[in-house]
Amino acid sequence: MRIQKQHNLYQLTFMPRLFPVNCYLVEEENGLTLVDAALASSASSILSAARTIGKPITKIVLTHAHSDHIGSLDSLKDALPDAEVMLSQMEWDILQNKTKMEAGLPIKGGYPKNIKTKPDRFLREGDRVGSLEVIAAPGHTPGMLALLDHRDGALLVGDAFQLRGGIAVSGDLRWQFPFPSWATWSKEISVRTAKKLADFEPKVLAVGHGDLLHEPLLPMKHAILRADKGVR
Repeated sequence: MRIQKQHNLYQLTFMPRLFPVNCYLVEEENGLTLVDAALASSASSILSAARTIGKPITKIVLTHAHSDHIGSLDSLKDALPDAEVMLSQMEWDILQNKTKMEAGLPIKGGYPKNIKTKPDRFLREGDRVGSLEVIAAPGHTPGMLALLDHRDGALLVGDAFQLRGGIAVSGDLRWQFPFPSWATWSKEISVRTAKKLADFEPKVLAVGHGDLLHEPLLPMKHAILRADKGVR
């Protein structure tokens, strides 16, 4: 596992050279918020990172429920029974196999079948989780969320953008790393979400796959222009 720090944000990257999967620890005054739970084998490394920082994980927020973002949730909840678990209602419904279609489009990507941890809270746009503002960010999945840290302008976007293989809006294929595109529910909605996220003018872009990107607004706009052409 590789750890990179930017102000209040710690990016934890698993398999950085082969198939980079990120989750994030966001430092608050009295604890840490974990954003995404990475792979099923990631729990011990996430817990070790928190111990190194020296604060407890008190909250777990899932941007969406694909296997590489929720994989270690059960193990983490076993180790952290008091941690508050949060995601969107839509992602929970998909995870519970309550819907296979949304807006007439099939749900894509790997949703694990055996997650036992139940959420403590369903998040909607405008909610706050500590210093993080919740932003509805559908496209890659129907119920995906993004999170903006108003202290330093870090924007955590799940798979709304990727940086591995070149910056791209979800659904805009990059052959060097095609997997986020293959797992995207609606490219058209992804483009609308990407435009919305760019309007926040983030200082740091934190994605599910790829390194942190500083001063990301111009690259985000270039990626949006390319993706927008592909849906017209």
